[in-house]
Amino acid sequence: MTLGTILLIILVLLLIGAVPSWPHSKSWGYGPSGVLGLVVVVIVVLLLMGRI
Repeated sequence: MTLGTILLIILVLLLIGAVPSWPHSKSWGYGPSGVLGLVVVVIVVLLLMGRI
């Protein structure tokens, strides 16, 4: 596994943990999952371009 793949897996797990349907993050709103989603999109684009 490359560093990019490991980073992508970790970010996806963080994104799932920040979804507002979980009891611990219900009051956070969509902020954390939106930011993590944006980071995942950037990482995927960088992976596809071969930068990572």
